[in-house]
Amino acid sequence: MSLPRGADFHPPWPLRSGHIQTMLSSSGIRRQLLPRRAHKVQVNAREVLVDVGHGDRLSGRYTAQETGAESRGLAILFHGWEGSVDSTYVLQTGSRLLEDGWDVFRLNFRDHGDSHGLNEALFHSCRIDEVVVALGEICRMFPAKAVCVAGFSLGGNFALRAAMLASNQATPLDYVLAVCPIIDPAEGLFSLESNAPWFYQAYFMRKWRRSLRLKQEAFPQATYFELDELNQNMRDLTRSLVLRHTDFGSLESYLDGYSVAGDRLKALHIPATILTSRDDPVIPVGAFDQLELPPNVELDIASYGGHCGFIRDYGMTSFTDDYIAARFNAIAR
Repeated sequence: MSLPRGADFHPPWPLRSGHIQTMLSSSGIRRQLLPRRAHKVQVNAREVLVDVGHGDRLSGRYTAQETGAESRGLAILFHGWEGSVDSTYVLQTGSRLLEDGWDVFRLNFRDHGDSHGLNEALFHSCRIDEVVVALGEICRMFPAKAVCVAGFSLGGNFALRAAMLASNQATPLDYVLAVCPIIDPAEGLFSLESNAPWFYQAYFMRKWRRSLRLKQEAFPQATYFELDELNQNMRDLTRSLVLRHTDFGSLESYLDGYSVAGDRLKALHIPATILTSRDDPVIPVGAFDQLELPPNVELDIASYGGHCGFIRDYGMTSFTDDYIAARFNAIAR
């Protein structure tokens, strides 16, 4: 049986615009138009706190499949930056996998969703160790005959890095799929500043500033930022927080710390797929063209899709649901 490919995605006009795809991907309009079945993963979902050591915890939601047949396995989903377990794309993908017989675990990264009060230390994108520990704990709590991970945007970057490290922790991952993952964070930041329309940076900054304020409210005794720092642009605010809250000596060192550019993914030894689009206005496609990948990693670059959009029609359903489900099901078989 042939698997869907990015080349199969041909949305109607005007959904061939990468900007429209990107803007609709997480919009309230799309959330309202989605059918009720796209929210099925929220029904009977169980809240789970995952111990990641040092007194820290990450939150998530677990939903067991109810097809009446044996579970295909455990699907673990990672949201993007400033997303959550309840982001539209996570709910839609999770609901589709649930219908196909997968148990689904949706993980919140630190300080995402409603988890700002769980841990005093601030989130940053190099906190990969706690995500690897979380994967091991999730697999221990919910043992399955197959374990597959899918991540979106920054979550795709985390999924790829975690899969490279998981084998050292004896975590039984069988497959990882990354949708529009961040490849070279430095290049991505430069692209947002210089090439992408202004409203993308404005959108991310609005959500990030809100998240930082929630963190400060949760731990009023801590000093996460100075008030004037919140007025900085993305580059300068990132630099301020990196220097204040991490051991990285510079913004450049921090950005390099979670890069998977060049040949870094050669350390990935399980089957993996990277799906992106040439019209992604947030993450430049050039970084994907320059990847040096091992034979077990499939790179699939579609002509259309925007950033984590891949919206196929005016009903707001996504091509990625079929794409992810088909590949997960193939691994389970």
